Amino acid sequence: DGIDAALEAGFDPVKVNVVLMRGVNEDEAVDFAAFGRDKGVEVRFIEFMPLDADQGWTRDTVVPAAETLAAIGAVFPLEPVPTKSTAPATRYRYLDGRGTVGVVASVTQPFCGDCDRVRLTAEGRFRTCLFSTDETDLRAVLRGGGSDDDLAAAVRGAVGTKWAGHAIGQVTFTRPARTMSQIGG
Repeated sequence: DGIDAALEAGFDPVKVNVVLMRGVNEDEAVDFAAFGRDKGVEVRFIEFMPLDADQGWTRDTVVPAAETLAAIGAVFPLEPVPTKSTAPATRYRYLDGRGTVGVVASVTQPFCGDCDRVRLTAEGRFRTCLFSTDETDLRAVLRGGGSDDDLAAAVRGAVGTKWAGHAIGQVTFTRPARTMSQIGG
């Protein structure tokens, strides 16, 4: 109903995020793609990331974007959409012209070197990466009487510490304490 309401209100584009998990719903990629084609919305398949509340993430639960694209492409042939965007999703269009689909391969094909994304939590904490273990408290700057310049300096300082990569799958990887919903994703 929410997707229909967004379409009726004239939102364009409407994107629907889907996380496939091995042993849970990996067999539904084509069904979700068909849904997107039928509704006229872009379905974006996001690889399962270690930001889950129950901390059940393991590498073998990740359905790689390449596998998802192969399953969809076998039924609905695809071609890449050329872009110079820094958006996290790689987009593909259906060869028959019935829309697009996207994948976010943050685990199997990290794009950290091109990432320009940051997050602000509901509590006013600034994060330079979904997987960051550090946050900058911007609310404290504001409530402490900080000026716009003070706020800008805090943001600049945090961005200056942005990591070169999240290190998922490496021994140096540290799982963030916050889940995706707590971060604002």
